[in-house]
Amino acid sequence: MVQERTGVATLVGQPITLLGPELKVGDQAPDFKINKDLMTEASLSDYKGKVKLISVVPSLDTGVCDAQTRRFNQEAANLGEDVVILTISADLPFAQSRFCSIAGIDKVVALSDYKHGSFGQAYGVLIKELQLDHRAIFIIDADDTIQYVEYLREMSEHPNYESALNALRELVG
Repeated sequence: MVQERTGVATLVGQPITLLGPELKVGDQAPDFKINKDLMTEASLSDYKGKVKLISVVPSLDTGVCDAQTRRFNQEAANLGEDVVILTISADLPFAQSRFCSIAGIDKVVALSDYKHGSFGQAYGVLIKELQLDHRAIFIIDADDTIQYVEYLREMSEHPNYESALNALRELVG
């Protein structure tokens, strides 16, 4: 049975239920199955040996999610080859591809949790009521240990970009 977490997140002030565990710094990053496109799947092991910043957004077609993805795409240029930034949402791969093309997103990898919800459940961000992933940031080192976690209390708020980027820079030197 999947763990349900209540009282930890809201959407425009209304309580929502998150499915899955609350991950913490020092935890081993759980594996997941996610889609690159409709037919091609990816998992955590596809990014083995790299430092991973995972930017979780509910939908790229909203203002905060758009800004969050653009910000990390802009920052990615200065992070080096050993870092990969993954933006994960429950948007269909078609929508992600369209968004990235229009927005000029070329340094962030967009992945879709629409099919299995595997990432959302493994990382404790799947919203039971909406079947979308709740906004969060995870930084995972090259050995797949979680080094930074930010679960947003209110889904419509921005993450702490500076805190996440500082943690990432400290990790990669």
